[in-house]
Amino acid sequence: MRLPDGYTRDEMLSLDLARHAQDLVFYGKTERGKTHLATALGMLAVDKGMDVGFLPTAGLVLQLGKAKRDGNPDNLPKDISKADLLILDEFGHAPFDIDGARLLYQVTASSYERRSIILTTNIEFSKWGTVFADDKLAAAIIDRIVHHERLIEFTGPSHRIGEALMFGKNQPQ
Repeated sequence: MRLPDGYTRDEMLSLDLARHAQDLVFYGKTERGKTHLATALGMLAVDKGMDVGFLPTAGLVLQLGKAKRDGNPDNLPKDISKADLLILDEFGHAPFDIDGARLLYQVTASSYERRSIILTTNIEFSKWGTVFADDKLAAAIIDRIVHHERLIEFTGPSHRIGEALMFGKNQPQ
């Protein structure tokens, strides 16, 4: 894991970012520990008395789409509306149609400077237009996220491949 210059592990663990509505983007190849760290930070935030929403991004888009179809488009899931910290996991694993992208944009826009977001993704910013089915919408989301964001890059080998039974690793004793 590579932290940005001037940002320390202790600062990240302090969760001071939530007081300032700052965001983290955990970026790297699959199976590098992004979700694991996001979950740990979410649990730490709960221990500190914060409200935390943890949602797979594709699942959130499905929930928002259902609310819109049911005639309640402004009805955000409770995890979002009361959250001090919102964790959107696996951002970009599944592309969205334009309606889903617009709904997700509303979440990021309504969170901007109000609550912190941690995004886990293996998609680089330059490819977000393909996920959102709209380059302009992707640019608007990126603009809001990077304004108060720190990019944490996850490098190194896959944790699961390194422990795979298939490859003779981690054999039961």
